[in-house]
Amino acid sequence: MSEVYQYPITAPGWWLDYYYYFTWMVSLLVIAVGWGVFFRYGKFSYGIDLGCIWKTSLMLALFVVTFGGPMYYNTRFDAYHSKDGDSIKLSGDKLLYLDRKGNQKQFLLKDITKIYQEEVTYNPPPRIFVVAGKASPKDSIAITTVLPEYRRFIDELSKAAGVEAKLK
Repeated sequence: MSEVYQYPITAPGWWLDYYYYFTWMVSLLVIAVGWGVFFRYGKFSYGIDLGCIWKTSLMLALFVVTFGGPMYYNTRFDAYHSKDGDSIKLSGDKLLYLDRKGNQKQFLLKDITKIYQEEVTYNPPPRIFVVAGKASPKDSIAITTVLPEYRRFIDELSKAAGVEAKLK
């Protein structure tokens, strides 16, 4: 009996493929408007005065927001939605991982050597790695806790592969 687990699709496919272009274009538009306002209303003198410090601080804050915002959003979005639409199939003696673009990885259950959760999670959600390969061609897949019924999947995989899952 084969069991299929699938990540939900929470955003349109075009957004999942091109979200970072949009976020960076918006941020560069914000910095262009900031520079426009700076050059339109800025009073430029070559002396050192408090106005220069204020304008420099304002432009520095604008740069931090403009570059930090998309980096933060893109990192969080990728962590939560990079696997949207992917599916995992347990059938017989194989584990098949199929991503939403059609790429696939396939392991024999007897080749799985380790199932463990990453020790430190820098970007939620935590990832659970399934490592396969007893010889030099080792490969792995990562499962996140966003997968519906991920605990049941890990339990079934652990039982079928005969490898204890080390989760936190």
